[in-house]
Amino acid sequence: MKTAREIERRILQHLHGHRSRIHLTQIHAHFLRHHLHQSNLILSHFVSVCASLRQMDYAHLLFLQTQHPNILLFNSIIKAYSLSPPSHNSLHLFSHMKKRRIWPDQFTFAPLLKSCSNLCDLNFGKTVQAQVLSLGFHCFRAVRIGLVELYVNCGKLDDANKVFDEMRERDVIVWNLMISGYCKNGNVDMGYNLFKEMGERSIVSWNTMLSCLSKSGREGEALKVFHEMCHSGFEPDEATVVTMLPVCARLGEDDVGQWIHSYAKSGKLYEKHVSVGNSLVDFYCKRGLLDAAFTVFNDMPLRNVVSWNAMISGLAFNGRVEEGLALFDEMIKKGLTPNESTFVGVLTCCVHSGLIQRGKDLFSSMVSNHQIKPKLEHYGCMVDLLGRGGSMKEAYELILSMPMKPNAALWGALLSSCHNHGDMEVAEVAVKELMILEPRNSGHYVLLSNIYAEKGKWDEVEKIRLLMMKRNINKSAGQSIIR
Repeated sequence: MKTAREIERRILQHLHGHRSRIHLTQIHAHFLRHHLHQSNLILSHFVSVCASLRQMDYAHLLFLQTQHPNILLFNSIIKAYSLSPPSHNSLHLFSHMKKRRIWPDQFTFAPLLKSCSNLCDLNFGKTVQAQVLSLGFHCFRAVRIGLVELYVNCGKLDDANKVFDEMRERDVIVWNLMISGYCKNGNVDMGYNLFKEMGERSIVSWNTMLSCLSKSGREGEALKVFHEMCHSGFEPDEATVVTMLPVCARLGEDDVGQWIHSYAKSGKLYEKHVSVGNSLVDFYCKRGLLDAAFTVFNDMPLRNVVSWNAMISGLAFNGRVEEGLALFDEMIKKGLTPNESTFVGVLTCCVHSGLIQRGKDLFSSMVSNHQIKPKLEHYGCMVDLLGRGGSMKEAYELILSMPMKPNAALWGALLSSCHNHGDMEVAEVAVKELMILEPRNSGHYVLLSNIYAEKGKWDEVEKIRLLMMKRNINKSAGQSIIR
């Protein structure tokens, strides 16, 4: 006959050997049958497996049925909630633990700080830090990393730097946290300086720096860091590829982009990661290399709505609108659900091809067929489409019917169409709206003044001139490249 410890060991082996909800219930039944449902050791492992399967409701239910939970079980469920939302449950459990007079140990605080970080709850985090100091756990590496992450996520870089400076041994994780923190808070130079000081780097370090430089508009430096990374023996991963392809597109570095494509293909990155294939499609479309984009698109073993959107938009902006519309039709036939970005792309196809009725039908189908509420971008496409077709009144009425306030870009699109088709009446309305939205833009005043002059309304011309003087708005001087 097996002893309780042998049964316990056997249950743990089964628990970590199977990863599904069905196996969880089977194992639960197994330890119930052997009267081990109050074993803190089994329950702590059960909670960890539940967290990995995102079954925290199940884990919490078993925890509530435990008569005498110990620190091992509390640590396990606090950690589980720090990794699986809702993170605030970690804080409630910590308070509950203290009420039961169960003392925290060195393994309690790191996940607790992680939850505070996830919630950006600085007040609770400081309370935890005070207890860490009072209990003497501030020297533990995981706790210090948790404090740095908390302060970084809450934007308290001075406090994070203080903890960072006090650390005798700084591993790559804490360096990455500090670099990311400075960059996210707008101090990219400080983040870059820290990156240069690092003795040891991981692929995460390189990707963090590349992403920060790219998002800050410092593409040239990002490309330099990318080359340095490759020369240092680090192999790009999917995050590197997704970051660097837009950089190559903006810099016009086709050779580097194509090298990344070859690397991704040889490493089967876009077979494993749909985001890599999507980035390659987007890169080639932005560089006007539509055939290459189509090749990647067709070779992708898995495509999501982003893949289709990238290809449709790329075709639209490169003038191959019929193919873009055909691709949209194919997408619908395959049963894929379009989203807001899909309709921006396909409506742009209609704008460039002048297909007014098709555009109207698609715009209408957003709500009727796909339950998508049009946003400013969609209204902008329709105003542009109607305006280019000479239907200024209809475009104006569409603007008035919008559930949101039109922006300057929308009125500007209408105004451009009015100029092209000579509709001074609607143009006058558009310019007046633009003067409200952009009161310091002298061009709007000059334009309205010109409209009145063409109509012979000289009194109105004078009013515009006086209004510009009153608001201290000067007409921009004309410029010429002729010397």
